[in-house]
Amino acid sequence: MVIAGTAAAPCRPRSARYAEKGYPSYAELDGRRVPRWRNDGGGRAKNPESRRGRKRGRGVSADAVAAVKVEPPILQVEEAVAQEHGMKRRMTGATVSVTAVGKAFPLIEDAEEEVASTDGGADERGGGKSWRLRVKETLRAFSSNYLHFVQEEQRRAESVRQDLNAFKLLKRQIPGEYGRTMTLAKQHVKRGPNGSTRGHKPKSCNSQVNGNYQEAKRASKRPDLKALTKMQESGAVLYREKMIGHLPGIDVGDQFYSRAEMVALGIHSHWLKGIDYMGMKYQDKKGCEDFTFPLATCIVLSGVYEDDLDNANEIIYTGQGGNNWLGNRLQITAQTLLRGNLALKNSKDNGNPVRVIRGHVEKSSYSGKVYTYDGLYKVVGYWPQKGMQGHLVFKYRLKRLEGQPPLTTSQVLFTRGNVPMPISELPGLVCADISNGQENFPIPATNLVDNPPVPPSGFVYSKSLQIPEHIKIPIDKIGCNCSGDCSTSEHCLCAKRNGSDLPYVSTQRKNANRNGSKHNSVGRLVEPKAVVYECGTYCTCHCNCVNRTSQQGLKYRLEVFKTESKGWGVRTWDTILPGALICEYTGVLRRTTEVEGFLENNYIFDIDCLQTIKGLDGREQRAGSELHIASLHSEHDSEASQAPEYCIDAGSVGNIARFINHSCQPNLFIQCVLSSHSDIKLAKIMLFAADTIPPFQELGYDYGYHLDSVTGADGQIVKLACHCGAPDCRKRLY
Repeated sequence: MVIAGTAAAPCRPRSARYAEKGYPSYAELDGRRVPRWRNDGGGRAKNPESRRGRKRGRGVSADAVAAVKVEPPILQVEEAVAQEHGMKRRMTGATVSVTAVGKAFPLIEDAEEEVASTDGGADERGGGKSWRLRVKETLRAFSSNYLHFVQEEQRRAESVRQDLNAFKLLKRQIPGEYGRTMTLAKQHVKRGPNGSTRGHKPKSCNSQVNGNYQEAKRASKRPDLKALTKMQESGAVLYREKMIGHLPGIDVGDQFYSRAEMVALGIHSHWLKGIDYMGMKYQDKKGCEDFTFPLATCIVLSGVYEDDLDNANEIIYTGQGGNNWLGNRLQITAQTLLRGNLALKNSKDNGNPVRVIRGHVEKSSYSGKVYTYDGLYKVVGYWPQKGMQGHLVFKYRLKRLEGQPPLTTSQVLFTRGNVPMPISELPGLVCADISNGQENFPIPATNLVDNPPVPPSGFVYSKSLQIPEHIKIPIDKIGCNCSGDCSTSEHCLCAKRNGSDLPYVSTQRKNANRNGSKHNSVGRLVEPKAVVYECGTYCTCHCNCVNRTSQQGLKYRLEVFKTESKGWGVRTWDTILPGALICEYTGVLRRTTEVEGFLENNYIFDIDCLQTIKGLDGREQRAGSELHIASLHSEHDSEASQAPEYCIDAGSVGNIARFINHSCQPNLFIQCVLSSHSDIKLAKIMLFAADTIPPFQELGYDYGYHLDSVTGADGQIVKLACHCGAPDCRKRLY
């Protein structure tokens, strides 16, 4: 984010307008809310009413308009053919050439209408969205479903624990009755032929207690698989039909944090098996008459089979089957040339490419692994042999096709957050900690652009919102009476204020100590909401309650760095999961009437949560809006409520949020939060992760401007170019 006084200052966020969308909807290119202020020296718009008018039609790019529905092959032989059919190849350098026995691999007919342009193009079913964006939306839907089921399973486990405690208490209170029950049980025990009771002991209450304890100890019954099942039942899986070759929208190097995520996308359709293949039902599909089925489409290489050998561009892959999955996972029986094993053999004979995904241990992933798509390989040989355990296994040699982006798995240790330490060794370091010790972690600033390098300046760091004396913040004298964490309470008042459930779910951070974190768990927002009610001053729960997530400060290591064309920006050193809190947008709280003369202040953020809840000015309401509309104060219904009353000015005072840049394809979203009071006009503005954000990725959110909405003093439209670099960049901020 550009500091005042430097060149090419981009416009700053003017409202929380993007909060109403939840996870951003990228298809709405020009349906943005008009900002209250303009930038770069122009005067206010002369027609405020027309400025707030909304455009109901969806804006689309020229590429999207030009896109036509086509029926291309899954993997073209020549780049020219792909361009002829309106497809953009996601390749760098030479095009991947597949000339296996002179065959072109056809698109499966059931999936024809699923295919859109890979880079920024659109298809009819996607509502103007490119495949890349639809991949993001599918992963967001999976994440939201996953967190819902995590919350559900935590409630189940807590219910079992409470039943167990009640049972133990009852056992202590009436030991005589408990003993009599056990005596009766022994009288009815089964006896053997000789009258012996050996081997026929009654099922004791202790075994029931132990069973309940193990049931309670198990915090989650695979919420990832439950989320996947829900998406499959609702038809939300992106690629529902199996396809050969690259899938539009999924690039070489893309990472996934569980197998369930890959199944939700359709890049690999089974959460357990290593070989994905097209079964016999595909042999009658159009264009498939000359191929032998089953036919392999994708393999996952994650170190499960001891006979595997991975040399990056060449793989010796062990077929599936015969492993002791419930024990030491070693080979215990011979493999057979059926199903996936036969599919890989047929792929060699047919010459079709196979997608390869590598899995690596990753402590920050909820599944314990991260999976990287490494591109297309060709099966060049197969043979049976005795494995290391003496059982028959099938081996397959795969070679990576040329002309693809380079492999990233060799760099995985660096990209997962093993950043140079200590901070003093960072290249281009200009400030060791811009927060001066206020945050849980130091926030370094680096500058490899300017010569000589200079640190960010012109502001005072403040981790909390500054309240002027003339603005009075109301205080609620109500609160929950929970003890410990509210997630374990059945009658939490704060949960009721949020509808019925707490807005957050607590997930453990396995690498918290390694990263120097003060918190071993992270509260993740289950879904974007109209407003989040957190526990406040008069609540009796613990200060680390999950419903105090926004009050616990930074939980991830961040860095401010100088960009080539956008001024200062912010990137993460840690993997950040969807729904995780990034930071609050702090500054000086002001009335919007006070900042009318601040023409060169690029850091003003309108608190327009009330307008979002009401769905004003073209906003789409979030989940829970209808719950809060009835409880809004009568003064909120006046004409004055059509525009935000308060804003946050981070021009001279602010925190790391003031450096976060705009992005047309954001990985953050905005959430309004209330804790110490209930005045929606004074809600806190919080930034949450919309996607899984890997280390060293820049953070960004959409500032929410209409195109052609800002006018100068002469009444002419002011245009500002966007340099976010997103694949679907609108090219203009406004």
